[in-house]
Amino acid sequence: MTFTRKPLADCVPELVATARGDQPATLVITGGKLVNVCSGEILDGMSVGVQGGRIAYVGKDVSHMIGEGTQVIDAGGKYMAPGLLDGHCHIESTQLTVTEFARAVLPLGTTGGFFDAHEIANVFGLKGIRLMLEEMRGTPLAAYMQVASCVPSTGPEFETTGAAIGPEEVAEAYTWGGDVIALGEVMNFPGVVYGDDKMLGEIQATLRAGRFVDGHFTWPSNDWRLPVYAAAGVTGDHECVTAEDVIERVRLGMYAKMRRGSAWHDVAKTITAHTEHGLDPRRMMLVTDDRSSESLRDEGHMDFVLRHAIAQGVKPVTAFQMATINTAERFGLARDIGSITPGSYADIILLDGNLADVNVVLTIAAGAVVAENGVMTASLPSYTYPQEVRSSVHLLKRPAAEDFLIPAPVSSGSLSTRVIKVRENHVETTELIMSLPVVDGHLEVGNGLCKIAVLERHKGTGNKSVGVVDGIGFHEPAAIAMTVAHDSHNVLVIGNDDELMAQAANAVADARGGVAVLTRNGTTLFPLAIAGLMSAEPFETAAEQSAAISKALYNAGCTLNYGFMTLSLLALAVIPTLRISDKGLVRISPEEGIQLVSLFV
Repeated sequence: MTFTRKPLADCVPELVATARGDQPATLVITGGKLVNVCSGEILDGMSVGVQGGRIAYVGKDVSHMIGEGTQVIDAGGKYMAPGLLDGHCHIESTQLTVTEFARAVLPLGTTGGFFDAHEIANVFGLKGIRLMLEEMRGTPLAAYMQVASCVPSTGPEFETTGAAIGPEEVAEAYTWGGDVIALGEVMNFPGVVYGDDKMLGEIQATLRAGRFVDGHFTWPSNDWRLPVYAAAGVTGDHECVTAEDVIERVRLGMYAKMRRGSAWHDVAKTITAHTEHGLDPRRMMLVTDDRSSESLRDEGHMDFVLRHAIAQGVKPVTAFQMATINTAERFGLARDIGSITPGSYADIILLDGNLADVNVVLTIAAGAVVAENGVMTASLPSYTYPQEVRSSVHLLKRPAAEDFLIPAPVSSGSLSTRVIKVRENHVETTELIMSLPVVDGHLEVGNGLCKIAVLERHKGTGNKSVGVVDGIGFHEPAAIAMTVAHDSHNVLVIGNDDELMAQAANAVADARGGVAVLTRNGTTLFPLAIAGLMSAEPFETAAEQSAAISKALYNAGCTLNYGFMTLSLLALAVIPTLRISDKGLVRISPEEGIQLVSLFV
């Protein structure tokens, strides 16, 4: 099945003729309750006429548009709402290819989104982004790509990536088409604030191309540098974890993105900027950021986020605005997506029962019925990634148990040691200083602590660092290794047994990427051969394998909510406070910025 999204200018004669009744509609929906996100109303007894991929008419009666070949859908009093839009999403975090992601979310009512492919960009640069863009264009989704801004997220002195993107590459990406819409989250916010030429150059290339700049500011909302960041042209930010974060961004003219990912539960607090503080919600957006295939299966996608927001006291129509028209307006696309209005793309969902339940029973994308009653009805073309992308793990040598020893500057005694403290359902960590014993010249890590290591996997440099982490919870000898390690996506290994850590690292290398959990009782493997990030399997299989990883972690004692998602961020060097990369421990603070720090204090 081919899905076409023509520019509005190319459709005007047919749309006008159809609206007049001189040309039959290709599809009409009759007798629905229209969720009008433009006016904030629910309108009974409404009908919609569609010509090709766009809406020609919205009104009480569309009988004049029905011809012999018109597909007629009787809404039967169900709600008709615009297809849901995800305003900030990393498809790679779902562990799915774009096609399988589309298969997973279209039945749930998501018909489009704004996708930042900075995961694959850190492995393959512009080539990776281009491949995902090409795959997107073969799906029914109203999919818009953002150009990864921070590859690497910090600088080569802090981490090793598989590629690099700068102002020239950003400018080139905007020549690929209008669906390359924005500069992805600018995580190097200190670089923007303090005038880094690369970061400012990327922003300037974006603005000159008439595109938008997305933000990622994790210093406190009352920090004087937030307005500095906004002055660079950053007009949207998803790093909102408190109501104050939302309030300050909205007051500066930004769109505040409130996320409910698998492990990032920020909506309950941030939504109070509207429900308790009374701010106008039209510059507030609901987003997912990162949701695993397992959570897509078990909880949902944007439909789940809407239900959650409504449960916090948001009016249903307002919640729908936060996932449709607000998102479209943020990216200057309200003419095309985000509402059921004449001229817009025909991305429409029917919902049964109470609107607050967000029970999607039919999805129309680009004027075609693609899913019904939770099941895809349209077939999607397959897409094959090149062999280079399916073989992206290049370690200098096979890891061994001794690679995870931590040499100490003394032969015995104890040392004050920096420890990464994991926080459940939060992206940030804290820094602990703990006194740990030294035996035979090596740091002893026990009493519930684990070792954490990063092995460079892009260029075969042999770079490696080993640190200490708290909050994993393993109650037996166990280890997890993964090639999903934001943002550089080297091999991240966590465990309390050096031999198991080595075996886990080798398991993911042999699988050409993925996640492996090892205990003395066996191995649980989730292969992610595409760039070491995405599964080559169908959505259903990937979700089962993702769930198996969660179960293996839980059985070993790691009870963190969607633990894999949280652990995969421990190498993300731009998020406070303490992280680890292949170059060592990285600390970020408002006072000192980003710096490498020693393991021993």
